[in-house]
Amino acid sequence: MKIAIYGYGNLGKGVECAVEHAPDAELVGVFTRRAPETVKTHSDVPVYNSSKLSEFKDKIDVLIICGGSATDLPEMTPALAADFNVLDSFDTHATIPEHFDAVDRVAKESGHIALISAGWDPGMFSLNRLYASAVLPQGKDYTFWGRGVSQGHSDAIRRIDGVLDARQYTVPVPAALEAVRAGENPTLSVRQKHTRECYVVAEDGADLARIEQEIKTMPNYFADYDTTVNFISMEELRRDHAGIPHGGSVIRTGTTGWNNENKHVIEYSLKLDSNPEFTSSVLVAFARAIYKMHKRGINGCHTVFDVAPADLSPLSAEELRAHML
Repeated sequence: MKIAIYGYGNLGKGVECAVEHAPDAELVGVFTRRAPETVKTHSDVPVYNSSKLSEFKDKIDVLIICGGSATDLPEMTPALAADFNVLDSFDTHATIPEHFDAVDRVAKESGHIALISAGWDPGMFSLNRLYASAVLPQGKDYTFWGRGVSQGHSDAIRRIDGVLDARQYTVPVPAALEAVRAGENPTLSVRQKHTRECYVVAEDGADLARIEQEIKTMPNYFADYDTTVNFISMEELRRDHAGIPHGGSVIRTGTTGWNNENKHVIEYSLKLDSNPEFTSSVLVAFARAIYKMHKRGINGCHTVFDVAPADLSPLSAEELRAHML
């Protein structure tokens, strides 16, 4: 399958690497809103200005859109679905239904296939929530993220006027995590499960109080959490916060038996050295899936819930039965 990347930040660089390791994929090019000559790729794949994308309509099987969820993807994904099969990692959970409807409308009209919100959450965590709740209908779901850098939340901070760069860490509250793993089934508010730590580099002379207030009151990102904002220098950010680790756990506690006498805990966890590289690997797997699905005549927008597990793998059905089942 011929894949192209739209946007070449941390996620786009990760997709470039993931495609290189995929046995059935070829990278056609990177498309950027920047001047192409300023973008240096790792694999020397051609770089084009995004204005050239329309010239590649028949040369791209799946276009992986590597923009931010705050402002980029709500506009980019529906627009690009008019001409390409597209895939994104939209991660603003509260507005996924709205984003889905916008993309689905365009993809159905154009006869293309799209898949939104592929990554680890939403994405792999979503699947594990579904599997666990289906297996243990008498139960309760818990999701914990971190400690790690959230790319989407960091990007949202960087969009604030006066901010040069930022990192946001999502941190589970230890007592809450321990209570869930012990099967205590606590009722936890958003604020009781996680805290958010922000490290922000501001422009000289910027209104720090305003920036802090905008961060702490940002809906869908920080307003519902205990948030700490730390202003640091660019040197400190580069020295102490250069990596992009992340991870977390999806836990379902449930019961079986005629009197619900037997307790069970299902836990799926991730420990990631590189959030964008892992997310990119998920994107390439789901690009493979929608490529197969489109060849079978399927169009419109989809999510990870609509994809058969076998479509994610480059292995044949026979190989999967022999080695994975």
